[in-house]
This record gives sequence, C-alpha cells and structure tokens, in this order.
Amino acid sequence: MPNNQHQVLNPPIRILMGPGPSNIHPRVQRAMLAPIVGHLDPYFIAIMEDTMELLRSTFQTKNNLTFPISGTGSAGMEASFCNFLEPGDVAVIGVNGLFGERMVDNAQRCGAKVIQVAAEWGQAIEPEALENALKAQRRVKLLALVHAETSTGVLQPLVEASRLAKRYEALFLVDTVTSLGGHEVAVDDWGIDICYSGTQKCLSCPPGLAPFTVNQASFDILQARTHKVKSWYLDLSLLSNYWSSSRLYHHTAPINMIYALHEALALIVEEGIEARIQRHLINGSALHAGLEAMGLTLHAQDGYRLSTLTSVRIPPGIDELRIRQRLLSEFAIEIGAGLGPLKGKIWRIGLMGHSSRAENVLFLLSSLENLLLEEGYRLEPGAGVIAAAKTLRVE
Repeated sequence: MPNNQHQVLNPPIRILMGPGPSNIHPRVQRAMLAPIVGHLDPYFIAIMEDTMELLRSTFQTKNNLTFPISGTGSAGMEASFCNFLEPGDVAVIGVNGLFGERMVDNAQRCGAKVIQVAAEWGQAIEPEALENALKAQRRVKLLALVHAETSTGVLQPLVEASRLAKRYEALFLVDTVTSLGGHEVAVDDWGIDICYSGTQKCLSCPPGLAPFTVNQASFDILQARTHKVKSWYLDLSLLSNYWSSSRLYHHTAPINMIYALHEALALIVEEGIEARIQRHLINGSALHAGLEAMGLTLHAQDGYRLSTLTSVRIPPGIDELRIRQRLLSEFAIEIGAGLGPLKGKIWRIGLMGHSSRAENVLFLLSSLENLLLEEGYRLEPGAGVIAAAKTLRVE
C-alpha cells in the first residue's frame, strides 16, 4: 500500500531579515499565481520585452543584452566567468569574503590564471592593491569585484576600480547580488562591462533568476572566443538569441518567476530608484545606531558598510545560535549566522527590498534586546529602539 503520510504544505509567516531571501510584496506574490502561458506565447514575449526594459532601468544601463538568466545568482556568476574567460587568460579578483572566493573558484574552473587581491573579511579592497596586481601582469583579461559582500556586510567602492580596469584594458565584472535595488548600481556611468545579480535580495522576488547585463564591446569579445563556452546552458551567445527579437528556442523559461520579477521591478520604478536607495540608507543607519546603542560592535569597516546587510559581532558569553533560534521561534524573525572564518563570531541582519522597513528595524532591536537581557548581557533597556527611532526621525 502506498504511504500517503506526507508533509502538509503550510509554511509559517516569517519576517525575513537574514542575508536572503527577503520578504516579497503582495503584488509579487499575486503575480506568481497568474495563469501560465507558453514560453513563446505572444503575451509572454511582451512581458519578456518589458522585463528587459525594467531591468535596464534598475541597472541604470542602455545595454541591449540585459535579461534574467534562468537560475539563481550563482548562475549569473558562473555565466560571467565561463563566457568571458578562456584557458590561459589572467583574471584579477578581489577577495574579502566568501563570494570573492567563489569568484576565484569559478575563474579557475575556466582554466584562467587567477591573481587574488585579498583583504581581511570585513575590510574593503584598496585601489592601490588592485593596481599593483594589474600592472604586475603582461595582460589581464578581467578584473572582478563583489560590490556588496554578503558574508561580511562590506560595500566595495567601484568607480576607481573601473578606471583601473580601463587603464589596463581589462573587462570589469561586478557582483551586485546584494546591492541591486538597494544601493546605487550605475552600470553605464561606472563603466561596468559585465554585471549580475539575484532576485531574492533587494529586488524582493523569490530566488530563481539572475538579472544580468553586458555591454556590446564585451559581447563582441565573447563572439571572438577561440574555444566554445564550456556551459551550453549558460552560453550567452545562445541565450541572447532567445532574449532577442529572433526568439530562437533555447530553454523553457520559468514563466511565473518572470511574472514575479516583472512585478518586483515595476514596484521599483514606481517607488523611484533614488527614493528606494534612500529608504534602504535610512533604515540601515537606524539599525546601525540601535545596535551600537546596545553596546554591540559592527563588524564591517566604518565608511564601507552596507545599508542592506549589517554584520554585528557576537558579545562574549552569548550563545549566537540560541539567540537566532529564539528570534525565529518566539518572534518569527530570521537573521543569519557568520560564514567561513566569521562563523560563530557575527550575526548578519538583512534589510533588503520589502523587508527594509522601519517597523522591522524597531521590532528586531526590541526582540534582540529582550533575548540578550535574558542571556545575561548588560545593556540599558530601550537604548537600541530609542537610538534607532531618533535616527528615523532625523532622517
């Protein structure tokens, strides 16, 4: 007899304040329930066109090849490296966290010679270190940086790095998974050649798509490759034919996910990109002020801290896992743990997209304060909420 005992699908409602995913707007949720059509249906083709235009607005680019790759942000990362690196190419990659390390792994799998420019996890990478690496090589094919390092909460400056890439005739590749839609990402003005992101963070769409953009000069370099791209699925020369007017069949796109992304991007346009960035900045500043008023120490380098993802050090004697578990079970709040060398040393608190709300900041600080007091941590009751509320009023 078949076993009909199975888990009933009834997920709990959570306040998602970890490193991703973020909560989604009700309009995005409804978009996913819209009737499915064929992936070459005229209606869906119109949605594809509109989605590309909305992505161009969000990336602040005129790049024709701007579309969502069917896969998570990691697919965007892999597409970036496997299309533009060939065996023997030299890549200079900034590494100040887990996702810089993943970039290195991707580039090495493409057969590239990788020059790592390392900084401590929690510090930004200095332009001087990048230039030293670039000028030490006869020819660098690609310079890659993570704009918003999710593992540490560091916001990496890009403008000077872009100038260096142009000076040394290297392609400039940027990971904006945790910044697109929450921090300024000006692809054209900043001279970014190749850029990818993920849907589940500041765009507040479920995970499953990787927004991607590449300029024509870089695409021409791709077309001149001497070896085939090793990944058939992520070959941009094939994907571009599906997302162009020719609509050559490549794969069956996740129709309802693209509905969701379309609605999420429409919400960004309606809010206004500058207003959205300012909202994230205000809420991030309030969270920082509240945590410091509680006597906690922010981990990321001062002056280079993300508004969208805050790393805060665990006080001595506090069981970081128990605090996270109690936040989830008692307050339905999710925050993230540290990764790699920061495991057990920091919490990661996300304020991304629809989750970046003043009420979430205040609720998290109040809940965290209650739990820390019960764990024996000494602080002035209410200090965090008061400091955050003051910042919100001033801003």
